[in-house]
Amino acid sequence: MPWFAWLLAAAALGAAEFFTLTLVFGLLAGAALVAAVVAGVGIGLLGQLLALVAAAATGLLVLRPVALRHMAQQPLVRDGADGLIGKRAEVMQEVTATHGLIKLSGEEWSARALDESHVIPVGALVDVMEIEGATAVVYPRELLP
Repeated sequence: MPWFAWLLAAAALGAAEFFTLTLVFGLLAGAALVAAVVAGVGIGLLGQLLALVAAAATGLLVLRPVALRHMAQQPLVRDGADGLIGKRAEVMQEVTATHGLIKLSGEEWSARALDESHVIPVGALVDVMEIEGATAVVYPRELLP
């Protein structure tokens, strides 16, 4: 099989990986690249197929489980604005869909309600759902299930 046919197979498998994100097609694309290199140095079809099978088996049986374990791990430490998401805060000035003020981790932050219909009174406890620039998007704790 000519080397460029293996490259076409690798490109097709790479495109399939782009849409599935399972790491299977990507590893098979890598195996097809190995077969293309083997074909490029002049080794026959049997050698190309053996290289394809060896590279695919190595990728699927060794590399994929390690990659999946690594991707499943949560980051150990969230810092900066990401570290504030999920924190509890107290409303210092009424929070509406457009403005408000909360005390978050000892600092005053501008805030707005996640749900535009909520008006959160002074003294209420809220959870920080996200950070948009210098504004905390919050949700009242008593409405949480």
